[in-house]
Amino acid sequence: LFLAVCAVGIGGTFQYGYNVSIINAPTQHIHKFLNETWSSRYQKELNPDLLTFLWSVIASIFSLGGLGGALIGGSMAVRLGRKGALLMNNVIAILASILMGISSPTGLFELLIAGRFLIGINSGVGLCVQPLYIGEFAPKHLRGGLAMGTSIFLTGGILTGQIIGLRELLGGEKHWPLLLSSSCIPALAQLFFLPWFPESPRYLLIDRGDELSCAKALKRFHGSSEYRREMEDIQRECFALDGEKPKKPWQLFSDRGVRWQLITVIVMTMGQQLSGINAIYFYATYVFEQAGIMAEKIPYVTLGTGVCECLTALSCVRSNHVGRRCLIIGGYLLMTLWCTVLTFSLTYQELYSWVPYMSMMCVFAFILSFGLGPGGITNTLPAELFVQSSRPAAYMISGTVSWISFFTVGMLFPFIVNGLKQYCFVVFLLECFFVAAFIFLIIPETKNKSFLEIKKEFHKLNFGRNA
Repeated sequence: LFLAVCAVGIGGTFQYGYNVSIINAPTQHIHKFLNETWSSRYQKELNPDLLTFLWSVIASIFSLGGLGGALIGGSMAVRLGRKGALLMNNVIAILASILMGISSPTGLFELLIAGRFLIGINSGVGLCVQPLYIGEFAPKHLRGGLAMGTSIFLTGGILTGQIIGLRELLGGEKHWPLLLSSSCIPALAQLFFLPWFPESPRYLLIDRGDELSCAKALKRFHGSSEYRREMEDIQRECFALDGEKPKKPWQLFSDRGVRWQLITVIVMTMGQQLSGINAIYFYATYVFEQAGIMAEKIPYVTLGTGVCECLTALSCVRSNHVGRRCLIIGGYLLMTLWCTVLTFSLTYQELYSWVPYMSMMCVFAFILSFGLGPGGITNTLPAELFVQSSRPAAYMISGTVSWISFFTVGMLFPFIVNGLKQYCFVVFLLECFFVAAFIFLIIPETKNKSFLEIKKEFHKLNFGRNA
């Protein structure tokens, strides 16, 4: 099970975290490349406004690719299987790496844009299919801990990208094409390791009706002595679905039986993106400067934020016994607290010499709190809240909402920060508080429950207490 999570994660959410992270290091080098390419092609200087536009396209086209990946990820998982979809996804990553790697030698910045779009598609598919696959092969009592592999590999990807992007490694002017094309390494690793593991047992039995292959897969994942209990659970779900075919995303919106599951996924996905984590990263450099850290040392201090996220994701595997509901409510309430403290400390930054250090503490505490629940559990919830026929469509909806929110935050965030300054955290603390209240009032605990038991809990919400 552990090795299966590693084989799935290295080409899944790791790619997303890695490609979000590595684009920051070569910003100035890409600007120079755009200027030089434009000058040699048209014999005139690149207009500063056009340079800003081209850079914005290179940076933001990733999220549009991610949206495309989310829209096709569920269909790929149904047609090719969970494992097959992930393997095919690596072909997209390798093609993207080649395009980004040859963009500088050929003097074609258009290849860089195309490569970023394709690696966005790869990340969108990975974010959709990886938690789906892990959620389906994990045994009930380990499902929460194994599902945290999604978060561990995501934060691991961010941290790896921060390290590889240092100017001493591949963040220098000569090596930035290698940095962007290095995303082929996780793709090749998954192409090598993932074929050793079976397809999702639930997909094999419920979608394909292949009971023999399902039993073989369960024996590989759970052991010959333990697989029967899980087999019975899958057979019960198969019987309850009574041959129901995988649903399309638009069918979920008209299905009263999944109304509150869908509302929950949408609220929590938007809540994760709008929680203020981007504002924290934006303000981190300013906070570190105010604390007296030299500008050239700040990239190394910023690594500490990546380490924070990784450590929290790892600790969540151990603390999952308290339940997903408790972790995520606690995470949002702690984020509300740190937003409040950070607003005050940034407002009174100049009054006392110790206040900048309090701001610095708040940055790390907020990131730790985000990783405690909102960062780790949100992506895994659709696997638990929906039965087999609705699960791929739920991940398509969740992924679409996530990428649209990600793109919207990227577009509007600079205006929010410039307009409200440090008071932007008041907006984020209110959002965190209301999401915590929603979870407290609506979402039941899913720990150690089968998918049918979770469906029964939501049945009361969807059809009334007397249903």
